[in-house]
Amino acid sequence: MKDNLTDLTDATLMTAYIKGHHRAFDVLYTRHKGGLYGYFLHQVSSPEIAQELYQDCWLKVIKNRHQYKPKAQFNTWLYTLAHHHLVDWYRKNQHRQKITTDDAMVETMSASILEMPENEFQQQQMKKALNQAIKSLPLDQRNIFLLHQQAHLSVVQIAQLIGEKKETVKSRYRYAINKLRRALEGLK
Repeated sequence: MKDNLTDLTDATLMTAYIKGHHRAFDVLYTRHKGGLYGYFLHQVSSPEIAQELYQDCWLKVIKNRHQYKPKAQFNTWLYTLAHHHLVDWYRKNQHRQKITTDDAMVETMSASILEMPENEFQQQQMKKALNQAIKSLPLDQRNIFLLHQQAHLSVVQIAQLIGEKKETVKSRYRYAINKLRRALEGLK
């Protein structure tokens, strides 16, 4: 096993972790903790609930590590666990489509969605408007949008994860982007 684990791919690290190299898990955790927490934070109504879901998901990674197959991307496998955990949580708690957003998520938006104005006040207004626009997206569009933006999953990966056709995912993502653009048009 290499001394510098940060140079290894996620698949190699996960394989090493399965074989008992616990430092490999630490590297995976460090790489994916921000995106995974952000995914949960943008889907539920409070940071406390997001933190609970986040911790439970990492426990699922540990518990289910032997089910990981190196032919699958770790990122896809991780967010599949996260998505299923979130769906189970919604079913159990019968929550509506409440979400929260924060400035960290806005920073990850693609340049095509958010062109930051030079004036700081305008930047804050743009962030608030984007947060509101994301909150207003239908749950299926919001989920696809966040999986693409937060988890950096491809359309194909998202389709596999949520069990939809690739074209359906593309369409929902396109609708989400268009709604966000329309919501931000007047602020430029």
